Amino acid sequence: MKDAATRPQPAAPAPTRRERILQEAARLFAERGFHGVGVDEIGAAVGISGPGLYRHFAGKDAMLAELLVGISGRLFAGGRQRVAEAAEAGAGPAAVLDSLIDGHIDFALDDRALIILHDRELGQLRDSDRKLVRSLQRQYVELWVGVVRELHPGAAEAEARAAVHAVFGLLNSTPHLGRPGALPGRAATAALLRRLALGALAALSD
Repeated sequence: MKDAATRPQPAAPAPTRRERILQEAARLFAERGFHGVGVDEIGAAVGISGPGLYRHFAGKDAMLAELLVGISGRLFAGGRQRVAEAAEAGAGPAAVLDSLIDGHIDFALDDRALIILHDRELGQLRDSDRKLVRSLQRQYVELWVGVVRELHPGAAEAEARAAVHAVFGLLNSTPHLGRPGALPGRAATAALLRRLALGALAALSD
């Protein structure tokens, strides 16, 4: 009988049609801009007619809202889970921060299109959706601030918050680092970003 550590892991489930639509919408919006992409083009990218998309979404506005609200919610929920798991394991603030950084690096490397969308298209959302995105982002920032201040108790709250925003800016710069093929491998890029983030936050104790 194979040991659990060597047993083949089940393959990740294939994305649903709705998830594929969102993936292609994010890619196309990032490449051409929200107003530069039509419903027919998104449909063609997933092999269905443009009108067929309306069985899944009310329109492009609904896709953009789900993309931007969705990623903000996932970042916050993922951060809370990492903090809770670390606390349950009795980990100290350094380990908790390491976990938060790793989670954000995964986002920064795997969801570049969503970073571009947020930077360029947040203003296209309805006020209610934009406020929800901002609220989720604030809660995510404060989650980090709490951990950072545990690790660097001498840092003022405003200083810690500014440092967290600066680290997000650093990590979220991945769309500007060049074409994916021009970068080091994923593991090397992740390791570099991790060192840079930890170095920036370590400055709070200087």
